[in-house]
Amino acid sequence: MRKIPAALAVLGLTTLGLAGCSLLPGGADCSRAAVSDPELMELITVTGDVADEPEVDLYTPLSVPQLAYEDVVTGEGTAITTDDQLMVVDVAVFNGATGDPIVSTPYDGDLSRVSSPAQWATTFPTFEDVLDCATEGSRIAVAMSQDDLGDGVAASFQLEEDDSIVTVVDVRKVYLAAADGQNQFNSGFGLPSVVRAPDGRPGLIIPDGAPPADVVVQTLKKGSGDEVTGEQPVRVHYTGVVWGEDEPFDTTWDSEPASLTLDAVVPGFAEALAGQTVGSQVMVVIPPEQGYGDEDQGAIPGGSTLVFVIDILGLDAPPAE
Repeated sequence: MRKIPAALAVLGLTTLGLAGCSLLPGGADCSRAAVSDPELMELITVTGDVADEPEVDLYTPLSVPQLAYEDVVTGEGTAITTDDQLMVVDVAVFNGATGDPIVSTPYDGDLSRVSSPAQWATTFPTFEDVLDCATEGSRIAVAMSQDDLGDGVAASFQLEEDDSIVTVVDVRKVYLAAADGQNQFNSGFGLPSVVRAPDGRPGLIIPDGAPPADVVVQTLKKGSGDEVTGEQPVRVHYTGVVWGEDEPFDTTWDSEPASLTLDAVVPGFAEALAGQTVGSQVMVVIPPEQGYGDEDQGAIPGGSTLVFVIDILGLDAPPAE
């Protein structure tokens, strides 16, 4: 089977501007049928260890009147609940007319190739539906007609006019969409307040009065995941506000979570992250000497006290050797 390069270019994966829309509006509970069309999916048999490239046996030629999927293996990890949620997947594509393999990701155990359902939309517009509520550790078989493919994809796969495809998606890793830890009680008169939208996006209310002179860290939600030690990059959503201002000077919630190392951020930000756990939400107030000091930094005036709300979504894996 042809292998696609690490950049996933053959499958047309490109980095898109992500709008932050939700597969589950209003934060509804996540539920998922194990198979969408039992009669059609009975014609597809997927075997092999979930860590390895799958083997697929089809009733050929396979006719696909509409998109169908089956969870061949159901994982027990984090669920995908938004179309811009970060994940790591392996994908193998087979010709539904012949059963022959067409293309696949490398299946080399590399967990550093992070993407999202929305980023696969150029090639497979239906992935957002197929992956809705899918969980880390799952193997999903998908039957697709050419109507389910992006522009030019059928030609790049060298499909005949009526050929269908079968795709196997192995969900290796799923990052949290937002902090999901237990709410924590914090007392702190005169400190900023945090409000949250239904999708978890935070907002900051800065009080009147002078900011604290020292770094203040409050754990707003306590996650149960791995600890942030600085040995691996940490994937976070954050919103930053200058004390005394109403609007954020920076936020990742309008794009995608940031991958950060503790030695590449200002000292106060690193202090807020060190020792925290995945799933936690943290607020930190950073005085100038632990932030950007007396020098202007873009939209941040020199001498500013900074306030950040940080959602810790996961730890990044190093590239496979």
